[in-house]
Amino acid sequence: MTDIENLKILIVEDESRVLQFIKQGLEENGFEVDFAYDGECGRKLALSKKYDVIILDIIIPQLNGIELCKKIREIDSATKILMLTALGTLNDKLEGFEAGADDYLVKPFDFPELLARIKSLIKRATQTTDDSKNTDHIIRVADMELNTHTKRVKRGGEEIRLTAKEYALLELLALNKNRVLSKAEIAEKIWNITFDSGTNVIEVYINFLRKKIDTDSSIKLLHTLVGMGYTLKDN
Repeated sequence: MTDIENLKILIVEDESRVLQFIKQGLEENGFEVDFAYDGECGRKLALSKKYDVIILDIIIPQLNGIELCKKIREIDSATKILMLTALGTLNDKLEGFEAGADDYLVKPFDFPELLARIKSLIKRATQTTDDSKNTDHIIRVADMELNTHTKRVKRGGEEIRLTAKEYALLELLALNKNRVLSKAEIAEKIWNITFDSGTNVIEVYINFLRKKIDTDSSIKLLHTLVGMGYTLKDN
């Protein structure tokens, strides 16, 4: 895995005490840290330098975190983005993931949890880089192709645009095609959380995917097995 001392993190946060708390903690753990107090400055840094993880608050001046995340994703689909915000409803989280965030942590937070989330994102990025060295980076499910290099998806030759979380969920299902994945397994591997039966976030994302990959085709790939989970069928 990449040496932490070589890793760079950008924090975009307008609360100076919170920013300094995070910055100090990360630097003490060997990270190199840049920061911005507003979204516009954050945008310029994010698009001019290479970062391993970008930490975004949502309520920030000039350009809010959701819009900033979208602008970064227009140019950069690879850098890991973690939303760190006081907005903690399910709709807030869905909006963050739809904008392209890879993870979402609600304030107030414990620094060890933030550090664990960052290390998890870096580990996933490192695994993706290692996988991309293999020539076999195309996953096929029936007439659908996932390119693990570019994170692009095509079905019947037509490109399907997905958010970062939608792609991650689809790739997990594709790597396990014809196998039923439970909600608990999906929650752990995609959201890094223990499944909570009181939330419908997984159903919401399954519906997002179903609309994008199956709506225009007579052959449906994504299937729900009531009480068991979800599967991508290859036939």
